[in-house]
Amino acid sequence: MPTPVISPREADVLALLGEHLSNAEIAARLFISVRTVESHTSSLLRKLALPDRRALSRRAVEIARAERPRPAPALPAPLTAFVGRERERTALAVLLADHRQVTAVGPGGVGKTRLALAVAVGAAGGFSDEVWFVDLAPVTGPDRVAAAVAAVLGVGEQPGQGLDEAVCAALAERRALLVLDNCEQVREGVAPFLERLLAACPQVRVLATSRARLLVPFERVFPVPPLSRDGGGMSEAVALFVERATAAAGAAPDPALRDGIAAVCERLDGMALAIELAAARWPTLGLDGLRAGLSDQLRILAGGPRADERHRSVRAVLDWSHELLEPADRALLRRVSAFVLPFTAGAAVAVAGFAPLDAGAVADGLGRLAEQSLLTAVPSAHGTRYRAQETIRQYGAERLDGAGESARARGRHLDWCLSGADGLARAADEDRQAREGGWRAGFDALAEELRTALAWAAERPERRPDARRLALGLAGLAFDRHLLGEAQQRLEQVSALADGSRADAAAALREAARVAGCRRLGDDMYRLHRAAAAAALDAGDRAGAARDLAAAATVAHRFSSTFARLPAAAEVTALLARARELSDGSPAASAALALAEAAVLADAYGSVQGSPDNAARETVGYAERAVDLARRTGDPVAESAALDALSGAHSWAGEPFAAAGAARRRVELLALAPRIPATAHEQVDALAMAAATAIGIGELDRARQWGRQLAEHPLTAEVGHHATSWLLVADAFAGQEEDVLAGGARFLEAWEQGGRPCSFSLGPAAAAVAMVHGLRGDDTARAAWLAVVGRAGTEEEHRHGYGAVFDATVLLHRGEAGAALERLSPAPEEVWKWVSWVWLHWYAAVRVEASVLSGHPEARERLAEARATVAGNPVAVAQLDRAQALLDGDPARVRATATAFAAAGCRYQSARSLRLADAAGSGSGDGGGSGGEGGDGRAAPRVNGW
Repeated sequence: MPTPVISPREADVLALLGEHLSNAEIAARLFISVRTVESHTSSLLRKLALPDRRALSRRAVEIARAERPRPAPALPAPLTAFVGRERERTALAVLLADHRQVTAVGPGGVGKTRLALAVAVGAAGGFSDEVWFVDLAPVTGPDRVAAAVAAVLGVGEQPGQGLDEAVCAALAERRALLVLDNCEQVREGVAPFLERLLAACPQVRVLATSRARLLVPFERVFPVPPLSRDGGGMSEAVALFVERATAAAGAAPDPALRDGIAAVCERLDGMALAIELAAARWPTLGLDGLRAGLSDQLRILAGGPRADERHRSVRAVLDWSHELLEPADRALLRRVSAFVLPFTAGAAVAVAGFAPLDAGAVADGLGRLAEQSLLTAVPSAHGTRYRAQETIRQYGAERLDGAGESARARGRHLDWCLSGADGLARAADEDRQAREGGWRAGFDALAEELRTALAWAAERPERRPDARRLALGLAGLAFDRHLLGEAQQRLEQVSALADGSRADAAAALREAARVAGCRRLGDDMYRLHRAAAAAALDAGDRAGAARDLAAAATVAHRFSSTFARLPAAAEVTALLARARELSDGSPAASAALALAEAAVLADAYGSVQGSPDNAARETVGYAERAVDLARRTGDPVAESAALDALSGAHSWAGEPFAAAGAARRRVELLALAPRIPATAHEQVDALAMAAATAIGIGELDRARQWGRQLAEHPLTAEVGHHATSWLLVADAFAGQEEDVLAGGARFLEAWEQGGRPCSFSLGPAAAAVAMVHGLRGDDTARAAWLAVVGRAGTEEEHRHGYGAVFDATVLLHRGEAGAALERLSPAPEEVWKWVSWVWLHWYAAVRVEASVLSGHPEARERLAEARATVAGNPVAVAQLDRAQALLDGDPARVRATATAFAAAGCRYQSARSLRLADAAGSGSGDGGGSGGEGGDGRAAPRVNGW
């Protein structure tokens, strides 16, 4: 077999697939559109004869290995050489090979991080799915551990999931190594995270560093000893001292001094940080100066167990190094401990530049501290940044408290963060208008500083107003960065910080509920609307409380499928009654009540807990009243929610065109709305409903247009399965084979990464891809996708609704008209619950075609009945016209329907008409085989790629 020719651009896409990037990330990296990426992915699948995107990613990794024997691990590159530790490296590597979770334990400054990095680099070749390093030192609380890991992995939030679940889903089938550094400060968060991760991801291993063991079931502890002093002047400890002293002085110490250096290292207990700090003083103090200084410092230490003495040896060297600094540099060292991330000289001036330090003293002092190894200068694309090792930063923080400067330095840090958050908000707004995202890198570089400042300010009554302002700003930035969980958390924090202003608290809780809606967390939406009502009532705002209670009641029905535990019907009814009591009759309160009544009393949304036997016309009346009242408020979000109820009510009433019209009005209404939580949630829902209802009436071009908008919406960037679901269905019905295959790969990857959820739109999407594989004759791929259908959708919907339509289409294509009719044997009114929305016209039309091709005696009657049902649907009408022509034995009229199908954007059915016309003209049997198998059972040729 000849080697397939892969273009340079396809090679670029393939390489990035090997890095497990999403289509959106690949598009951004290569400066091409997502659709172009999908096209290249589809082409690669075909050229390399691979079944799906996962296989393509594995092939990319294999190619990369062939070209590069060892993958480059995603690990930080230390600025200095790693010295010694051969025995420990070997032992730790063996332990990691034998156990899934190993913790390197030891006191601060012993060298845990450098040892773990060295072992990770050596082990990288054994992990086909990459090695990741996560520094937990900047993490502000135990609940942020999963977020820190997700940020490094590039994993986004998934609807209805926490970030820890998203991380587990992303790593579930990967053979990977995760290095977690500085776990001790968030140990209570690391332990439960690791328990979930290791249980869910059987091929993942974790190498952690901590000052204390993590106490998780899988853990194997490796105590990291100090550097060996065996061998005197030729020991590992001396080798490290000499290497660092040579770098500092530009020349190596005289070999004759090695025994004296060994004595210094012995005094320092072989602690790596202490040795490095002492070596940094070699150029100015020499051996005698080091001996004298260390002797004075160590003399004050006495007693205690050996482990404590090792801690003290580091503190002694830090004390000694601190005393050798000029007073101004001491002040600078302690003040910059307010930073948790690398910082610029300008940032240091803003935080540390108060008496006795001015801007010039700060800039000069940073250089001197770097020369003494108390800070590390790190070059970056935006200038030099400075960082302190975590042990030194904690030491500086203690000194800051001791000097009585903590409140002032951290207050200036808070002010600097407030200014930075304001600047990021402006940049985000500008980027949003220009459809760019350059501000995100700035946010990522500052986010932990903002969180640290917020945590400090929130605990100080005098700074709580600033804390509230920062929490509100961080909520907006997190939402724009698609960190929806944090956005909700910060808005709830804003409410808690709204001292004395219950109205402000209520407003923050309402906004938090809307973010929860974007996350598809019905329970949280319900809880937060009820909390907002309580806060509004405390503030004396009875009308606001009425709106919030009505919103909670509406949520219980409108978003019932997103609840983990649905509230009892009596509870929801009681909320509605209480909302009526509190209402002041204002337009906003009246609109909210009308919508809740449509949802709760008339089940306009077709909720999980609702009955399919509701009075359809009465439901439409409730919804129409809600729309009228919402329109009077001038609030597009309220009107959109009411139109959603009206769309659902029309579906129940068997009026798919009216349902589609209401959905279309929602899209038009929200087109220019700003992207804030309330409108973003409505926009995504409106696009999904518009695409779905357009499919239901055969408007495939419109459905594909709205489906593409949904797939490209910023809120769905991390949830490709939800984003592409209706586009896949529309493309499948339209006969866009290549688009379905490419979109299916994105869908499958995102669905698996999202934890393989089930919803009303995911099952149809998977079934649509299965249908396309069936039309292509690929039964293996079809079976794999039908297995996905079994988990992504419900069994009854697949059996009686969309599944019957898709399966019968494949059977008709294969010439198995009798089997197709059996799949569709119930009349539409018998399966009304499952076909009343999107599938009614498709079900009726395909059932008629199966009846005609199988020679059913009631075919003509069924055709006449179906015409009244599908009138106005261009695809379904053309399918009935074709069935009529087949029934009448008129090949010319059969052929003529190809034009009607083409005009309706239905390429597959257009090609099928031509094939059916040819078969009818040649008299090949009853026509049942003309779409897939001939009357004699021979396979028919594919039509236009099918």
